[in-house]
Amino acid sequence: MKIGIPKEIIPGEARVAAVPDTVKKFCDKGFTVCVEKSAGEGSYFTDDAYAQAGAQLTDASEALGADLVLKVGISTPDEIDKMKQDALLCSLLDPCHNEDVLAKLAAKGVTAFAMELIPRTTRAQSMDVLSSQAGIAGYRAVLEAASHYSRFFPMMMTAAGAARPAKLMVLGAGVAGLQAIATGRRLGCDVEAFDVRPAVREEIQSLGAKFIDLDVGENGAGEGGYAKELSEEGKKKQQEALTEYLKKANIIISTALIPCRPAPVLITEEAVKGLAEGSVIVDLAAGSGGNCPLSEPDQVVVKEGVIIIGHTNYPSMVSSDASSFYARNLFNLVAILAEEKDGTFSWKDFAEDDITKAAMVTQGGQVVYQKP
Repeated sequence: MKIGIPKEIIPGEARVAAVPDTVKKFCDKGFTVCVEKSAGEGSYFTDDAYAQAGAQLTDASEALGADLVLKVGISTPDEIDKMKQDALLCSLLDPCHNEDVLAKLAAKGVTAFAMELIPRTTRAQSMDVLSSQAGIAGYRAVLEAASHYSRFFPMMMTAAGAARPAKLMVLGAGVAGLQAIATGRRLGCDVEAFDVRPAVREEIQSLGAKFIDLDVGENGAGEGGYAKELSEEGKKKQQEALTEYLKKANIIISTALIPCRPAPVLITEEAVKGLAEGSVIVDLAAGSGGNCPLSEPDQVVVKEGVIIIGHTNYPSMVSSDASSFYARNLFNLVAILAEEKDGTFSWKDFAEDDITKAAMVTQGGQVVYQKP
């Protein structure tokens, strides 16, 4: 069975779906791995490293024409045209917003698995791409804030005087938010964090941060550990309470997302006006509407004297490790997709496994994904 690793062509995407380490593991199991030449270039994995791991270096057509195609970004129409009928695709697909891509994959006869839909269960932890990449995003977001903030993060004592530690507030304590808290603490910030799910209070406090306790009258805990959308009254109370509280912040890292819904507005324009000039907002939800309505996707802007960072692909900024984590997630998923008997690979019954059933978005020429 042939596995194809094409080079990512979406602008700004530096990750790759397999690294030499996972290629070797695939080859050791008996798979033939075709890696498009220079596919690992953006993550500093050379063609020689892939070849030494056992990969065949090919062009895009051969990589995309494999039995199983592993990708990072959403497939373009041209890429889908190059895929073979009855092939499998594992990739980030953002199925909530890409119905046309799913329809084209189904029409081509491709069985596609959206890596975002891997369930957050104990058994699926090793395949959980959202968690592996979100942790990287939270880490990198704090570094972006530090690079744009014109003051120190930690307390600094010199003969010329002292600088107080920066006050960092993290909104949303999922995987990205918790990593942002930990990174901010390591850099010496005074860290506080808010989440609509009261259950995360202990996690926030265990990292040495203060839990921002705002009574919005609702529990925002949803299924699978995600937050759920608040009622209109709850949203209003949350915005009013945060607007006043955030005025004390020097740095705000905002990470709040709700699956298949616009990002909740947590940092209002009034809140931005209340911040001191030179403060920094990093809006990790900028690609989904933004937790701050003033953020702009993939732009760094200054509004009301506040620096607002709207990058939408932080893992790509740490491309080597992000690729390694993502590739291991894929390797673990493939282990439950295929089975080997007498030297021959065959696909398992995807509907019989809770993980593959949850992640599958197209099969048998049909779109099987149902938007929540």
